[in-house]
Amino acid sequence: MKRRDFLGKVVVGAASASIAGATVACGGPEATGGKAPAVITNPKVTWRLASSFPRSLDTIYGGAEVLAERVSAMSGGAFTIKTHPAGELVPALEVMDAVQQGSIHVGHTASYYYTGKNKALAFDTCVPFGLTARQQAAWLMEGGGLERMRAIFADFKILNFPAGNTGVQMGGWFKKEVNSAADLNGLKMRIPGLGGKVMDRLGVTVQVLAGGDIYPALERGAIDATEWVGPYDDHKLGFHKVAKLYYYPGWWEPGPSLSYYVSQGAWDKLPATYKEIFAAAAAQSAATMQNRYDALNPPALKEILAAGVTMKPFSADIMAAARRESDAMLEEFAAEDATFRSVYEHWKPWRQDQFDWFSVAELAYAQATAT
Repeated sequence: MKRRDFLGKVVVGAASASIAGATVACGGPEATGGKAPAVITNPKVTWRLASSFPRSLDTIYGGAEVLAERVSAMSGGAFTIKTHPAGELVPALEVMDAVQQGSIHVGHTASYYYTGKNKALAFDTCVPFGLTARQQAAWLMEGGGLERMRAIFADFKILNFPAGNTGVQMGGWFKKEVNSAADLNGLKMRIPGLGGKVMDRLGVTVQVLAGGDIYPALERGAIDATEWVGPYDDHKLGFHKVAKLYYYPGWWEPGPSLSYYVSQGAWDKLPATYKEIFAAAAAQSAATMQNRYDALNPPALKEILAAGVTMKPFSADIMAAARRESDAMLEEFAAEDATFRSVYEHWKPWRQDQFDWFSVAELAYAQATAT
């Protein structure tokens, strides 16, 4: 039996006991005046989920499908979530607005798309030179990060849940070489979030495009470069066909975490057991997404390189300039905005402690096994 099927059956049993089964066993005929005891079945609940990602990106969008699958399995089919890719219900970059307005029950997106609403939302996804996937998950789930982010999302009538992580991303696709920070000046690049703001400080003309719009923009020359995720998704989107320089690392997204946005109004109406089911399903879908990326990226990178792509590290000059501007930007935001400052002052020492620890065993092992 597969582990997830086993877990599903265990939770279904628990859900049945706490919702339906407990009521069925409320006494025999003597306890009900000779009448059969009342039977309360699991209430039928159907939610709609809107994603910021196209169906073709089966690893990112697939996370939402795993969520829906597990919720249905663990509720015995009583609680269902119908998933919709970007553009089907709402545009990719308007998912947060739709959840806030209550027009959809769940959003599946990345919080750094919405820093125009509150810059501190970036911490829910990632910030430049920030935490890796494991460090980000630890901060959110064990380090107090989720509580701080939920306090911000409450202003938008949203309850957020971590939805998975891509792991450290690649630096993206370029049509021409960038050997120094000076080479970035005037470059037209698709890059969202605070990474885009750092690039803007370095002279880049920044654009924010949804996943499905990037390839045509790169192909026709509307942009000179783009970042997305990593080898598996990048290969599926075909970027290697229109740009032959693949840079690394994605210093702006060392461990970007996606999120499920649940309408607070919809959540408040949900039975307690269904809330537990949703939380468990979200956690399982998050783990599945990371596992799939780690399994699929290595063979995809081989295919990309076999197609004649040149893979290059960003120069020390670019990395130093980006780190300098990133640090300055975060300090400026903290000085200007009390909400940002409250998260930043908690997050910053956590990051340092994580970096200190990971630089001992993890880094030494990586260096020893590098080929």
